[in-house]
Amino acid sequence: MNTTWRSIVITAILAALASGAATWASASWVMRERQPPSLHSVVHEQLDLSAEQDRRLDAIEARFATRRPALEAEVRAANRELAAAIAASEGDSPQVQAAVDHFHAAMGDLQKATITHVFEMRSVLTPAQAEVFDEAVVDSLRDDAG
Repeated sequence: MNTTWRSIVITAILAALASGAATWASASWVMRERQPPSLHSVVHEQLDLSAEQDRRLDAIEARFATRRPALEAEVRAANRELAAAIAASEGDSPQVQAAVDHFHAAMGDLQKATITHVFEMRSVLTPAQAEVFDEAVVDSLRDDAG
């Protein structure tokens, strides 16, 4: 009888592991299929860029890639400042409000820089390419909005 129970337990554990693995794999597949293509993939895989456009876009992307980490770091720093102000306060204090303002400014700077980057990329495209690009940008913003 002991061997029978051991076999049942081992079978149940293996079935649970297999079920969990299958669930994880299918959920990963569904999420991957539901995500729209990234703006980068739209630009570089769907727009049939000329060599000159590709070169110019690479330069634009490289410039933004050097600027973006500092902007994101400022957002994280402002978030830490807000957390510290909330932890140190007993309510909505001037320190909390200053930290909120800093966070909003940092997020605004990142968003403005990103929008400027998007329009700079768009300026390299032909009107037909810009139409596809604009649709991808709008879809991305709508997807982020939920």
